[in-house]
Amino acid sequence: MTLIRVLAALPFIGILGGIVYANRVTPYVLGLPFIFAWLAFWVVAASAIMGIVYLLDPANRDVEPRR
Repeated sequence: MTLIRVLAALPFIGILGGIVYANRVTPYVLGLPFIFAWLAFWVVAASAIMGIVYLLDPANRDVEPRR
């Protein structure tokens, strides 16, 4: 259960905590200023991380197969 909580906290830390370190404009990533690219990366990464959390959560495991 601890792994699930750590994974669930990663997007929060990446978006809000990382803003302090990624607050730059000069390196452009795919035509976006670095800060926007940082936020776009974490939005996509948050979706992937939450998918992993869903798969790891024991409440989502079926005891009997679906019909």
